[in-house]
Amino acid sequence: MMVVPTLVVLFCSIKHVVMLKAEWQKTHVPAVYQKATVTLENAHFEGKTNLKVTSLCGLDCHKRAQLPTYENLKEYLSYETLYLNGSRTLTDVEIRGFIAGLENKQNQRNGVRRKRHIFGLDGRFSILAKNFLFNYPFSTSVKISTGCTGTLVSEKHVLTAAHCIHDGKSYVKGAQKVKVGFLKSKVREKGRAINRINSLPEKSKFHWIRVKRTRIPKGWIKGSANDIGMDYDYAILELKRPHKKPFMKIGVTPPRGRLPGGRIHFSGFDNDRPGNLVYRFCLVKDETFDLLYQRCDAQPGASGSGVYIRMWNRQIRKWERKVVGIFSGHQWVDKNGVQQDYNVAVRITPLKYAQICFWIKGNFVDCRDG
Repeated sequence: MMVVPTLVVLFCSIKHVVMLKAEWQKTHVPAVYQKATVTLENAHFEGKTNLKVTSLCGLDCHKRAQLPTYENLKEYLSYETLYLNGSRTLTDVEIRGFIAGLENKQNQRNGVRRKRHIFGLDGRFSILAKNFLFNYPFSTSVKISTGCTGTLVSEKHVLTAAHCIHDGKSYVKGAQKVKVGFLKSKVREKGRAINRINSLPEKSKFHWIRVKRTRIPKGWIKGSANDIGMDYDYAILELKRPHKKPFMKIGVTPPRGRLPGGRIHFSGFDNDRPGNLVYRFCLVKDETFDLLYQRCDAQPGASGSGVYIRMWNRQIRKWERKVVGIFSGHQWVDKNGVQQDYNVAVRITPLKYAQICFWIKGNFVDCRDG
């Protein structure tokens, strides 16, 4: 008679442990706010959009690197703002409530990667059915006119990769007139709506909204995507008008051991499937404090996609998806004479969360809950 209750208790205990691993946790979030802003000379837009960003500095290289100082962090999190008329400003930031070392305790692992985009069998899925394509969370994915993907993170803001806008030295051609493309659910032909989105040429599939201003961290510009730069490969685009569609909240990236099933998900407009939204999910193989190393199949065009996970939110008692990273690019490293290749996503750390949230909301007080 005692066996059944014991099994029930054991099952409930296991279920409780699983739930704990899949819950959003409150995170200490520092305050990142503007200190001073200066005007820079107008942007020249001489860069070339490179959707195959690579870095020779892998996980071991990052672990050997000296930890940034408080002053370093303030410099890396300072940011440039690019406006419609080509003018730009540089804003220095102040950081309050940052506990030295706290952000670097979570991740101690090993990893690497290369230019290959597909690992073994192609695990990507084109989202073609209308009842999926235009519903959340797939509806939060948008196309960037420079060739990348972005994710809606507010009524007027899109999160994407910095290299889609800036090559580390200069803004890319097309960045001044950058637009965000929303998939059309219907096409109008001679006054009537026609549901044939999948048969349209790529350019006709999107409704475009101009970007009002763009913000990228100085850490990306300083690094030029060679070493530390890849850690700061993210940008926020502010639209000229609200898009009136569902968006996904941002969140702090949990340690790999707390990712539900150890997996991440993202959808993007891969170049080899023009105009199609392509979804994938995969296991995270490794991590540094700033990067997730995984083997999600991806082609150029998926760069800038928002990496998301779904976990239980105890406060609202609902399962909730949040963007916890930005798909960046490809990396290969010679590790003990063996070449290994991975795709890499930039993690949203507490400091990056504070900065991105400030860019979106304009008030650091609204960004204390990670």
